[in-house]
Amino acid sequence: MKFDVIGLDSPCVDLAVNVRCFPKPNGAERIQNLSWQGGGKVASGMVAAARLGLCCGIMGNVGDDKYGTFCLRDFQDHGIDTEQMCVRKNRTTNFDIVISDEGSMGRSFVFYPGNAECMTEEELNIEYISNSSYFYMANLDSVTKKAAQMAKQKGSKIFMDADYYTDELLDAISWIDIFIGSEFVYEKMLEAGKSVKENCEYLYNKGSEIVIFTFGEKGCAGISKEGFFEIPAFDVDVKDTVGAGDVFHGAFLAAIVKGLSPKDAARFASGVAAIKCTRIGGRAGIPNWEVTDNFLETGEIDYREIDERVKKYGRGLEYV
Repeated sequence: MKFDVIGLDSPCVDLAVNVRCFPKPNGAERIQNLSWQGGGKVASGMVAAARLGLCCGIMGNVGDDKYGTFCLRDFQDHGIDTEQMCVRKNRTTNFDIVISDEGSMGRSFVFYPGNAECMTEEELNIEYISNSSYFYMANLDSVTKKAAQMAKQKGSKIFMDADYYTDELLDAISWIDIFIGSEFVYEKMLEAGKSVKENCEYLYNKGSEIVIFTFGEKGCAGISKEGFFEIPAFDVDVKDTVGAGDVFHGAFLAAIVKGLSPKDAARFASGVAAIKCTRIGGRAGIPNWEVTDNFLETGEIDYREIDERVKKYGRGLEYV
C-alpha cells in the first residue's frame, strides 16, 4: 500500500479543560467542559489529514500504559497505520493538561513528559518511510532528519511544521519542499523591517516549493510558483485554539494532495482550523471535507458529525 503521507512524532494525551477564567491563587473555578483527546504536532496533523481523506502512516513512540493504548487506538480509529509505532515496555506516554480560558481565549499547558524512549536511527524502516508521497516532520533532531533524508532519497517530498525556531532551520529550507512556520518562527527567523511578502520571497528563493507562515487570528501568508498570497482568518465562535496550527498543517497537505493550488489549499486549511476552534480540544472539532466545503461556500457549519465526535471524546479515556 502506498501512503500519501508518513509522519514521525512522540504522541501525547491531552486532557482538555475549559474554564470561564483562570482562578486566582488559592481560588477555584468550575470546569465548563473537559475532553480526553490525542495530541502532538505531527500526530494531530496526521489525524486531520486522515479525516480529509489521505492514506496516512505514523511512526514514533509511546509507553505500554493506558495513555499509549489510547494514542494508538485513536490513530487506528481514524484509519492511520500504526505498524511502525514503538510501544516501550514499562514506560509512560507523554501527558498534557491543556486549560483554555474563555475570558482571554488563551490556553495554558501543564505537561508530564513520559519516559518512553524516542525512536532511534536503527529503528527507522527505510522501506516503510520511502513508501509515501510526503514525509511529515516537526523538528530537526537527528532521527527525524535521518528519516527525512531516507524519504527524500527515495523520492518523497518533505513537509515541515516549524512551530519553534532553531538556528539550523534556515539552512534546512533548501531541502524542505513545503515549509509552514508559525508567527513565533517568523519573528525570530526573518527581518522585522521587511514586509511579509519580502520575507516569504527570501525563504522561497532558498529552495522550498511552498513557504507559508501562520499568524493566528490574523490569518496566513505564503508563496509558491504561482506567486504571493494572503488569507484572512475566518470569523467563528472560538471555544479553544489548541491544535489549530497542527490541524491547519494536516488540512493544507490534504488539500495539496487532492489537487488544490497552494492559495486555495491555504484557504481550505484555514477553514478546517477555524471549525476545529469552535469545539474544545485539538481533534474533536476537526471536520470532514464535505463539512469544510459547505462552510467555505455558505459560512454555515454542519455540526452533526462533529458533535458526535465531541460526545465520544468527552465520555472518558477508556471509551474513546
